[in-house]
Amino acid sequence: MNLKLPCLLLLGFFFAFNSYAQQNYPTNRQVEQRLKQMANSANAELISLTKTEAGQDIWALQVGKGDMENKPAIAITGGVEGFHLLSVELALKISEKILQEHSEILEQTTFYVFPNMSPDAYAQYFSDMRYERRGNSAKIDQDRDGEVSEDPYEDLNNDGWITKLRVESPMGDYVPHVSDERVLVKADEKAKRDEKRYLLYSEGIDNDKDKKFNEDPEEGIAFNKSLTYKFPYFEAHAGDFPVSQPESRALLDYLFERWNIFAFVTFGPANNLSKPLKFNKPEAEKRVVTSMLEKDVKLNEMISEIYNETIPYKAYNQDNQGTEGDFFQWAYFHFGRLSFSTPGWWVPEVKEEKAENDTKTDSVSNGDIKPTAETNFLAWAEEEEGVDNVFLPWTEVNHPDFPKQKVEVGGIKPFVMTNPPYQMTDSIASNHTDFIIKLAEMQPKLELHNLKTEKLGGGLTRVTVDLFNNSPLPTHSELGGKSRWLQKLQIRLSRDKKDLLAGNTIKLVDKLEAYEKKTLSWIVKGGGTANLKIGAPHTGFVAINVKL
Repeated sequence: MNLKLPCLLLLGFFFAFNSYAQQNYPTNRQVEQRLKQMANSANAELISLTKTEAGQDIWALQVGKGDMENKPAIAITGGVEGFHLLSVELALKISEKILQEHSEILEQTTFYVFPNMSPDAYAQYFSDMRYERRGNSAKIDQDRDGEVSEDPYEDLNNDGWITKLRVESPMGDYVPHVSDERVLVKADEKAKRDEKRYLLYSEGIDNDKDKKFNEDPEEGIAFNKSLTYKFPYFEAHAGDFPVSQPESRALLDYLFERWNIFAFVTFGPANNLSKPLKFNKPEAEKRVVTSMLEKDVKLNEMISEIYNETIPYKAYNQDNQGTEGDFFQWAYFHFGRLSFSTPGWWVPEVKEEKAENDTKTDSVSNGDIKPTAETNFLAWAEEEEGVDNVFLPWTEVNHPDFPKQKVEVGGIKPFVMTNPPYQMTDSIASNHTDFIIKLAEMQPKLELHNLKTEKLGGGLTRVTVDLFNNSPLPTHSELGGKSRWLQKLQIRLSRDKKDLLAGNTIKLVDKLEAYEKKTLSWIVKGGGTANLKIGAPHTGFVAINVKL
């Protein structure tokens, strides 16, 4: 399906209308409407790559001008995890802002936007029973017991949210956190045995009586756990083999035909932007490389510095730098491109002020007096205006698996620790649009300088020219230089081969480093003119006519 209508007035009206009308994260239907409105622009084209098991479209929005597939491109991906609502909104808003506010960048850069790779899981947020879902709608036996979805989530207190289940028990290994008793933490060997303890589970019932809760829910394969890099065989949500689902196959097929992508920006749980990856020499020297290569780590550090200068808030407790089978790492290790990932937002760190008579921190009875992500979030929510109703109080319920025991359901609501209140998303999107524009402006830029023609006699001419990469980025990542999926620079002189006494009509160059110059030379027989064209789809092309 190809959607492209020349209606710029309608586009402008939509932007104005949308900014006032949207009060919450968009449904799949609203995502589709906004994408179709953007496709009305002369600079955008929308296609559906495929449909999921539940019939949801996997959309690809191409934003650019002119010969888009022969300009350097950035791929922006949202919804790699279904519970990460912000990622979908950022992909949409950044696309809207590029079209409306930064159209000049489209003269030199193309953007491929995949706003939601997990629409089946994403829809769970808008259902009658909300939980942080990862898998699509494929029918999968997650616990491999021969039955499908026999142990799903149950909303025991009928509040529409799947939270936590705690059981008061002397055998429990969880205790209340000393600074916020609503939060349970693992007890360590210093914890007192006579202290109130809990068993902790996700909210539900052990339907198949194997002492595990909600291990086979009504959800299938997770996009962000089913790619080829470090595929986690035999784990829930991964599937039997990599790229098993229509949505992952369709996306990778589409990408393998887009030779012009030089960088990926993925919005998801992984973070190598506020905190760059480290170089691991033994892992980098393996036959199957599992560490970002040294020169690429340096690039990651440089881009990370720009990111931290552009994004005004600092990451707290963001140590997820990739998980097995995820998309962000696939884009680097198996596709050879620069690959960056960020959650886009995280809960700011709250500094706790200790009163002089506060003796709580003298206690080690809970085994962990340090703030946790949960206690930090609740402290932030109490201070932040407009952030409320994020914790569901512990409520006692009758539970068939724990007769005559005190069982309570409650805890922090799903989604709220990952996704900020919707009113914050516009400023977050503006900051990340600025970062992506800066990244686009750094793209490899080939230039030709110092063209010289020297008559040698006998109808021969020596042609020399300097090829220059006027960019702080190399033309190829270090790993990309080894990858078959990143084309080498092609140097083509439009002259018959028999007319060349030195040099070739076609020559391949592996890469140019940042600000590197390479001098090229030919000896040509005869007169007239020749056309010199140099480049690759992911660097763009430069050309010059040579008078012999």
